[in-house]
Amino acid sequence: MRIALFSAFFPFRGGIAQFSARLYRSLEGENEVKAYTFTRQYPKLLFPGTSQLVESTDSADRIPAEGIVDSINPLTYRKAAKRINAGRPELIISQYWMPFFAPVIGTMHKYLGRTGVKRISILHNLIPHEKRFYDARANAYFLLHNDAYVVMSDAVLADLLLLKPNAKYLRIDHPSYDHFGESVDRRVALNSFNLDPSKRYILFFGFIRDYKGLDLLIESMVDLSGDFHLIIAGECYGDFSKYERQIEQNGLKDRVHVFNRYIPDTEVKFFFSASDVCVLPYRSATQSGITAIANHFALPVIATDVGGLKESISHDIDGLLVSNADPHLIGNAIKKYFREGKGLVFRNKLEETKNQKSWSTFAQRLIDFAGSI
Repeated sequence: MRIALFSAFFPFRGGIAQFSARLYRSLEGENEVKAYTFTRQYPKLLFPGTSQLVESTDSADRIPAEGIVDSINPLTYRKAAKRINAGRPELIISQYWMPFFAPVIGTMHKYLGRTGVKRISILHNLIPHEKRFYDARANAYFLLHNDAYVVMSDAVLADLLLLKPNAKYLRIDHPSYDHFGESVDRRVALNSFNLDPSKRYILFFGFIRDYKGLDLLIESMVDLSGDFHLIIAGECYGDFSKYERQIEQNGLKDRVHVFNRYIPDTEVKFFFSASDVCVLPYRSATQSGITAIANHFALPVIATDVGGLKESISHDIDGLLVSNADPHLIGNAIKKYFREGKGLVFRNKLEETKNQKSWSTFAQRLIDFAGSI
């Protein structure tokens, strides 16, 4: 099948670009795939991080994507659709993760739809965690110009059916991220960060945003003994000083190890290999790419029972769920995990099941679904 794949791709960085790269590689073997991306993804004023682009030292997959559209220049939207159509695709697959991109993706799909191209969007989020006044109208416009959707959690599916009850959709789990390499020895990983191997390490990984509840996890550390240490690895989208004040005020400076920066692909395995458990103290969620990384490294996850997180964690089988985003409940779950020796049991279960969510299966089911619409 001739497929046009539109998303953030190299040289852009982040979870969406990584997801799209793995999807591209999984589709290209049996299909004719052409990747398209932005010339500008976000205007600098609206981007909360330090950089949108891959660093020179990162080993990101350099997908040969053609930059065709400026997200904030409507004059490029129709031209982009014409450029995609010049490749005579039978199917366009677009990634959608926030209403900001509704005008560009919706307009490209609008014009491509007139040529008979099938239009499918993979919905990472539909109703955003951080609300904006334009969300409802933007989503309505975007949803009007798709033939079908792929969702990776029941939470996103519920949002889709709320806004478009007659939507055609494929519900499939998020594949495990397997492009970061294999685990390394725990002592080697800890030594790379100059951390004491006699301590117990809790990992908070990924971009830091208010809804992810890092403040709750920091507060939960107050109830834990000095043997428990927290690793914070990821770039803060916003002001990190409030977390620094919280760490200082609670006397946790020696027990919290901060890597407030973008984590390149080559370093990911060291953080997950050094840690005893990953904690997602989210206030809200759909699905999380962090669980897809943790699954690959067979690192158990403790998460709040919000959104679609519970769909990727089997409580007390391969991870633990906390009923509410409450620091004391999070702390109790961490204590239970170590007190009852859950780590080895959960890791063994994750090793047994981690290959079930493969990219090849995801790609084949996506192609089969496209053929059915």
